Amino acid sequence: MKTLNDYNFNNQKALIRVDFNVPLNTDFEVTDATRIQAAKPTIIKILEDGGSCILMSHLGRPKGVEDQYSLRHIVDKVTEVLGVKVTFVADCIGDEVATAVAKLQPGEILLLENLRFYGEEKSGDVGFAEKLAAWGDVYVNDAFGTAHRAHASTAVIAQFFPEHKCFGSLLAQEIDSIDKVLNNSEKPVTAILGGAKVSSKIGIVENILEKVDHIIIGGGMTFTFIKALGGAIGNSLVEDDKLDLALEILEKAKANNTEIHLPVDALIADAFANDANTQLVATNEIPEGWMGLDVGPGTTKKFAEVIANSKTILWNGPLGVFEMENFSKGTISLGEAIATATANGAFSLVGGGDSVAAVKQFGFADKVSYVSTGGGAMLESLEGKTLPGIEAIIG
Repeated sequence: MKTLNDYNFNNQKALIRVDFNVPLNTDFEVTDATRIQAAKPTIIKILEDGGSCILMSHLGRPKGVEDQYSLRHIVDKVTEVLGVKVTFVADCIGDEVATAVAKLQPGEILLLENLRFYGEEKSGDVGFAEKLAAWGDVYVNDAFGTAHRAHASTAVIAQFFPEHKCFGSLLAQEIDSIDKVLNNSEKPVTAILGGAKVSSKIGIVENILEKVDHIIIGGGMTFTFIKALGGAIGNSLVEDDKLDLALEILEKAKANNTEIHLPVDALIADAFANDANTQLVATNEIPEGWMGLDVGPGTTKKFAEVIANSKTILWNGPLGVFEMENFSKGTISLGEAIATATANGAFSLVGGGDSVAAVKQFGFADKVSYVSTGGGAMLESLEGKTLPGIEAIIG
């Protein structure tokens, strides 16, 4: 695996695919600069070597050229985070870019306009990729969040740099962290899978069953398992067409000596609202008209014991509707248990949009080993799929 450390970028123009798909408010201000921060080590390393950086990214899902998705809105924030002036060019191919690239000096940074203003980016157009490739001497992919897409700037472009392509430090870290959980983990290994649907996590479950010792199930997907086992779940979220699948997963887990842990109690509500009436009941005794929106204290205690005895922990999905304060306690308690285990020497990887949002919201980001920056890419990696953006560098 070629990384930044395999290159000296002195007098080299590094064409870097970053993931600056950051959230903006109505005033077009960046509200979360995590992804910019994550790219900083790669950029600074290249500048310190005596190279220059040409950054390319997408922002949002524009249909053609739409100013609200212009990367010009983030130039000041990128400059602030990097501590180096960033020059913006209002296109990503063409004469204007050629002029800006020709003027670029070692130690300088150029940010190109949103790649997705061109439909050729998403379609993986070879001609478009070749035009982008003209700007750099070395291609660096540091965008894990888009590594699962076979887009022009992530997968297709690498062919134009047969000897001069590598992973940035962020992408290398992502690959190493996932590999550490799936293939080089210290046992016992525990995977926490939450979220709404079993169907969205089935690929992960099937891929990790033989690699983990414990699987903790939480979130809405709990109730598909509980109903499959004959429990009463009231009006809780359920996938009735996945009941047989849930039983199949439980059987496979037993055959692999993998222990599946389901919530034993639930905080239930009579409406999907923070101010709804609530009560604590056994997970398999939820009355009609009520729905489970968080785990109860019995579950919290049970899960914390499993986590305390784990050496490797994967967290993908919350235990409840943490966005509502009254149903956030289970997810917060889980975060506390993982933070404690990490402090005691466990390796903990957090990935998936809701889990990442939770660790940020409740202040756990610095208390776990690694927080992944890629939602879909993380899921596909855990499912054992080869990501096009990664394969393009390795191949």
